[in-house]
Amino acid sequence: MSEDNPPHLPSPPNRLRALAEGERPQERALAHGVGALADTELLALLLRSGTRGNDVMSLASRLLAEAGSLHALARWRDADFRRLKGIGRVKALQLCTVMEVTRRVLGAERQLAPELHTPDDIYDYLRPRALGLDVEKCWVIALNTRNRVLRCTELTSGTSRQTLVRPAEVLREAVREGAGALVLAHNHPSGDPRPSAADAVITRQLRGAAEALDVRLHDHVIVGDPLADPLGLGYYSFRRAGVL
Repeated sequence: MSEDNPPHLPSPPNRLRALAEGERPQERALAHGVGALADTELLALLLRSGTRGNDVMSLASRLLAEAGSLHALARWRDADFRRLKGIGRVKALQLCTVMEVTRRVLGAERQLAPELHTPDDIYDYLRPRALGLDVEKCWVIALNTRNRVLRCTELTSGTSRQTLVRPAEVLREAVREGAGALVLAHNHPSGDPRPSAADAVITRQLRGAAEALDVRLHDHVIVGDPLADPLGLGYYSFRRAGVL
């Protein structure tokens, strides 16, 4: 056969088609969850599709081989992804987005959540959330046994005068997070943090309900504004007032 008529080269085998029914990445993920997938299968799900001559499984395998590992792949940039045949602008953007999310999650894990020991700590933590609000909001801060924040949840958002909260709603958030202690907090849009009669009632009710569940009510703090606070603190703490 002459060089002018080279033999037809067969296309590389399509690895995705070769997989038995039920063994393809999407089907396995639906059946067993993404945690059951191999690294190559996870990448194939992210890529979603291949191109002519580059099926998605083969493309995922090449990505992993080029990078060496998923960990190394997290350092890749747009130009790195687009070096591979079969990855264009859209796929490169999708992959860069996933890797950026990964980097941010890992970075956030290195930053310890704050510990809220004193009323000042609680006020400093909540003031950015309450700044400029013209309605009353209520937050539940779940704490571990060392008073480190597990999660801060906005429980209610009410009118300019009041927001209603029930002990069961507060404790549900604490139990969901496995908290050893909790802080109840709300703001007074007027800026004056002095408690109302209703604020005192809910504090007493919550303290009793929390004790029954072996959860410590660390404090109930009302966030205001130092300029409107007769004491100049900008907040009212039921613990500092000797109620808790």
